[in-house]
Amino acid sequence: MPDANLPDPTFMKFGIGQPVPRQEDPTLLRGQGRYTDDLALPGQAWCVMVRSPYAHGVIRSIGTETARAMPGVLAVLTGADLVAAGYGNLRCTVPLKNRDGSPLTNIERPSLATDRVRFVGDPVACVVAETRMQARDAAEAVELEVDALDAVTEASAAAAPGAPQLYDHIPGNVVLDFQYGDAARVKAAFDTAAHVTRLSIRNSRIVVCAMEPRSAIGEYEADTGRFVLRVGSQGVFGLRNQLANDILKVPTDKLRILTGNVGGSFGMKASAYPEYACVLHAAKLLGRPVKWTDDRSGSFVSDQHGRDHEVNAELALDAEGRFLAVRLTSYGNMGGYLATVGPMMGTANFTKNIQSNYQTPLIEVSTKCVVTNTTPVSAYRGAGRPEGNYFMERLIETAAREMGKDPIALRRLNHIRPDQFPYATASGSTYDGGDFSALMDRAIDVADWHGFEARRAESKARGLLRGRGLGNFLECTAPPMKEQGGIRFEADGGVTIITGTLDYGQGHWTAFAQVLHAELGVPFEKIRLLQGDSDELIAGGGTGGSKSLMASGAAIVEASALVIDKGRAAAAHFLEASPVDIEFARGRFSIAGTDRGIDIMDLAARLRGANNLPDDVPATLDVRHVFDQAPMAFPNGCHICEVEIDPDTGIINVVRYSTVNDFGVIVNPLLVEGQAHGGIVQGIGQAIYERVAYSEDGQLMTGTYMDYGLPRAEDVPSFGFESHAVPAKTNPLGAKGCGEAGCAGSLPAVMNAIVDALSPLGVTHVDMPATPERIWSAIQAAR
Repeated sequence: MPDANLPDPTFMKFGIGQPVPRQEDPTLLRGQGRYTDDLALPGQAWCVMVRSPYAHGVIRSIGTETARAMPGVLAVLTGADLVAAGYGNLRCTVPLKNRDGSPLTNIERPSLATDRVRFVGDPVACVVAETRMQARDAAEAVELEVDALDAVTEASAAAAPGAPQLYDHIPGNVVLDFQYGDAARVKAAFDTAAHVTRLSIRNSRIVVCAMEPRSAIGEYEADTGRFVLRVGSQGVFGLRNQLANDILKVPTDKLRILTGNVGGSFGMKASAYPEYACVLHAAKLLGRPVKWTDDRSGSFVSDQHGRDHEVNAELALDAEGRFLAVRLTSYGNMGGYLATVGPMMGTANFTKNIQSNYQTPLIEVSTKCVVTNTTPVSAYRGAGRPEGNYFMERLIETAAREMGKDPIALRRLNHIRPDQFPYATASGSTYDGGDFSALMDRAIDVADWHGFEARRAESKARGLLRGRGLGNFLECTAPPMKEQGGIRFEADGGVTIITGTLDYGQGHWTAFAQVLHAELGVPFEKIRLLQGDSDELIAGGGTGGSKSLMASGAAIVEASALVIDKGRAAAAHFLEASPVDIEFARGRFSIAGTDRGIDIMDLAARLRGANNLPDDVPATLDVRHVFDQAPMAFPNGCHICEVEIDPDTGIINVVRYSTVNDFGVIVNPLLVEGQAHGGIVQGIGQAIYERVAYSEDGQLMTGTYMDYGLPRAEDVPSFGFESHAVPAKTNPLGAKGCGEAGCAGSLPAVMNAIVDALSPLGVTHVDMPATPERIWSAIQAAR
C-alpha cells in the first residue's frame, strides 16, 4: 500500500497542473485522424450545392431538366421539394428583445431559397449523382433565372432611408433595436463629465477559415425511420435537437448525430446549415448514403462569417480620470438571414464585456441588428467578448493621450481592487475575484516596459517606427449549461469518459483524463473519451464560450464522487467490512486503520465477474451523471505588444509579445499556452491582415486566399506566457476558461501598438485591419 504521506509519482506526472502532451496528437500527426470527408460509406452518392451568383433578386425559375438528364445524376432538389416533404426552417434561437420590450423580428430561413436570394452563395438547389464530378457538372447545368434587385452590404447603409429592403415584414431591415442601460443616467454622466473620449470603430468582418471545410454524410434507415448525420460539429447533442425539432420535424430519437475529428470551428460549425437537410432528405429519397463536402471557395460564401460591427464608442471621465460611464452605439451586420445566435455578439456580449476589469458604474449599449445582402454572421472566437475589451482599451488609451495622463496609471486608478470582490458590475455580472493591477504590473515587468525607449531609438535608426501597446482584458465566459459526466469501466480494463462537449482542436481528452486521474486515481493511459455520438448522451452543452473545462470538468468531479460512493459499498462487500469503514485515496479503497484494500480497477473487474450480488451492492461502478448549470467565470489578463512599421510601405511587423493571464486553476499548462497562442494569432490576423470586402452589387471581392490575408508563422514572434492565477469560486475545479482569451487581449494590444507607433505623426486612430495601404495612407495624410 503506498505511503499516503509521500508524493505519488504518477499523479506528479499526470495530475492537475501537469503539462501532459495531448493524447490526440500521435494519431493526428500520423495522418490517421477520421474527419467527415475521410469517410466513404457503401453505396454512397455525392451532393453538390447550386448557389446564387446574385446578391439579391427574385427567383423566377430554377431549370433542372437538363441537369436531371446528365450522366450519373440521381436527383435534383429545390426548395419546393423540401417544402413538400414537410421540413422546417433555420431560425435564430436567441430570445433578445427590442428596446420597447417586443421580441426581435425572426426570419424563417428555408434550407433552399424558394422566393428570393439574399446573398451571393445562397443555396437554391442541390444535385445528387454517382460521383462528385458528375454532380458538379450537373450543378453547373441548373438554369437559375433571377430578376436582380439592388443590394446593400453595410449595416448602417441598410438601415438608412431608401435602402433596398430584404424582407417585406422587416421595415428598414432592422430585426432588432437593442438597448441596455439607464439612458438618462448615462446621459447625465456624460453631460457632467470633465472629459469625454469618442471613437468611431469598425469591427471588421472576417472569414472563419477553419482548416477543415464543412462536410456531411446523410443516411436514412428505412426499417426504423431514423436519420443518421455524420458531420463536423461543436456538440452532437445540441445539433441533434436543433435539426430534429426545427428542420426534420421528427422526435429526437429519430436522428443520430456522429462527429469524428473536427479540423477547427471557432464557433462556425456549432449550428445547423442548409446542406444538412439536403443530404438527409436525399438519403431518404434514394435509399443510400449521400455525401457533401464543401470546397474552399464555397466555404468563403457559405460558412457563417464573424464580427462586422460599426461602433461609436464613448467614455466619460471625471477630472482625476475616474470612469463615469461608457456608451456604445452600433450597427450589427446580420447578413442575409439570422444565424442561430447571430444577434448575440453586438448586444448581450458587448454589454457583458465592455466593463472589462474596471470600475465603470454606468453602461449603455444600443445596437441595431440589420440584415444585408451578405453571408450570414454568427459566433467567431470570442463572439463579442474580444470586441468589448477592444473598444474599452482603445477608449482608455485615447483618453490618456487626450487628458495628458499616463495610460498605465489611468488603468490602475480604475481597476477593481481585490478588496471589492465580489463585485457587482453595471452589466449585471458579479465578479468573484481577481488581482488586476498586480497582474498588469507583472506583465509590464515581463515585457521590459522601461526598456522600450531604447528599442524605439534602435528601430528609428533603421528608419522604422516602433510602437508599444497594452491590452487588458476580462472575458465573461458563457455560463456552463447542463453537461454529462458519464464514467464507464470497460471490460478490456479501460475507463471511458462520456461528455457532451466536443473537441475540435482544444485537446479535451488529455485535460479531462487528468481531472479523472486526479479524482479517482485510475491509470491515465487507460482513460478514453467518448464525445461525438448523440446516442450516448443524456445532456450536452457543446463546446463554446470558453466553458468546456468548467462544465465537463465539474461533471467529471461530481461523477467521480458518485463512483466513490458506489465503490465504498462494493469494496465493503468484497473486503467483508462496513461501508462506513471504507476509505478511498489514490485509486484505492481500504479498511480504515488496516492495510487491507482493493484498487479501483480491480474492484471494477471483480464486479464484472461477480454473480448474485446483494441488493445493496452495485453491479458496476459506472455512472451516468448530469452536472447542473454554474455561473460564468471571468478569465482576465494583460497583453503587451510591440510593432515596427516601415513608413515607406506601411508594412507592420509584430516584433515582441508578452502575456500574463489569470485563467484560474490550470489543469494543463501546455494546452492552455497553446490555446493562448492560437487566439493571439487570430487577433493579429484580424488586426492586420483579414477583411471581407464586397462590391456595391454584393459580390465577394475577397473570395480566395489570393485576396484574403491570413497571418503565417513567419509573421508572429515567440510569445511570452505567464500565469498569475486567482482560482475561480464558481466551479469545483477553480478554472476560468482560456479558449477565447487570446483574441480578447491581442486585438487591443496590437492596435494600441500601431497607433502608438504612428502617434508622433499625429495619427490618433486606425481601424482594423491595419493593412499596408491603410497605414501608408494614414502616414501620407498626416504629413
